[in-house]
Amino acid sequence: MARYSATPANEAKSARCRGAQLRVHFKNTVETANAIKGRKLLNAVTYLKDVQAHKQCVPFRRFHRGIGRTAQATAFKATKGRWPEKSAKYLLDLLQNVQANAEAKGLNPEELVIKHILVNAAKKQRRRTYRAHGRINPYMASPSHIEIIVSEEEKTVEKAAEEERQTVVFQNRKQLAAKRLRAATNKK
Repeated sequence: MARYSATPANEAKSARCRGAQLRVHFKNTVETANAIKGRKLLNAVTYLKDVQAHKQCVPFRRFHRGIGRTAQATAFKATKGRWPEKSAKYLLDLLQNVQANAEAKGLNPEELVIKHILVNAAKKQRRRTYRAHGRINPYMASPSHIEIIVSEEEKTVEKAAEEERQTVVFQNRKQLAAKRLRAATNKK
């Protein structure tokens, strides 16, 4: 069993999957993963399909040097964005895998939220390109490791009314000593 970088709060209400040595650009995948973090699973799937169809962009916030601007990025309060189709394809495959894992555990796919998604750089793959005058330059690939953990959203419990709740007053040592002293003097 593979090690994950995070553990879910409730193991029974969560599912996970991972992919190692995936031949997809690391920087594009980091930005795409950050765009779907915290979304509901089915919402993330439709978003990634829109990215593949160029209907919505992925905002580039960290690795944004040389990235062009697009009007679609204003929906994310950003100016720079792209449509990394290959990253979206690999993430869609992993989301489909984690959804199948969740259904095997008996979880409801409509309630699942992406709680944890991590993209790590894998070992670079070396190739070479031939240049003029007999020179050779490296032609490296930057693959990725990706892990996803989804959990069912916790049901929110409403606060009790003010009269039902007991108010707890926290006091420091000095206040508690003064209270004991007053109680001792009132007994006499």
